Amino acid sequence: MINEDFYKKLRLIYEEKRDSIKARLTEFQDVLDNGDDKRIFKELAFCILTSAAGPKMGQVSVDAINGLLMEGSEGELYEKLHGVHKYPERASYIVHTREYLKKESDFKLKDLVFSFKDPVQRRDFFASNKNIKGAGYLQASHFLRNIGFSGYAILDKNIMKMLYEFGLVDNAKPPTTRKNYIEVENRVKAFSDKLGIGIDDLDLLLWSVRTGHIPK
Repeated sequence: MINEDFYKKLRLIYEEKRDSIKARLTEFQDVLDNGDDKRIFKELAFCILTSAAGPKMGQVSVDAINGLLMEGSEGELYEKLHGVHKYPERASYIVHTREYLKKESDFKLKDLVFSFKDPVQRRDFFASNKNIKGAGYLQASHFLRNIGFSGYAILDKNIMKMLYEFGLVDNAKPPTTRKNYIEVENRVKAFSDKLGIGIDDLDLLLWSVRTGHIPK
């Protein structure tokens, strides 16, 4: 059971980091407010490339293929990712997803994400869709947060390890099914309510405590 001193400590750390956390959340919101469809797809590609590689490698990788994101072939993207990403074959994920979105929504991604009025259905579309290659609930949550939607927990290995250390979960491994993801997410939301810190702020707070920096 987490005692009140622990909550007080986290709240104090949050007060120290609040401005930086709010600034990062504003950056995410700006993508939704001012970004175009290509910008939104770049965030999706980033999250796909971050899976099992980390945000640093994901960012370097998506920057490497930025000029090819819209029209580059799988071979061209592979060449750019080779030596940059440990899984350059993810090029096929990016191209397949891009071509599917062109066919499915005429690549009007901003219209697509706003077409879902239910936040659960919005995430389900990206997490459960076999044509969004390389994205599960973690990557879909990460993507939606990074383009300005709120209320999603990003249950990566760093966050799960902290939740395990706090005694909030019985297993430090990230959940792999929809049911388990939502179950842990609900625990995080309850923890967030207890702390009096919004779930989006809490994710960045815990990540910064764990790694020493506020993530993308």
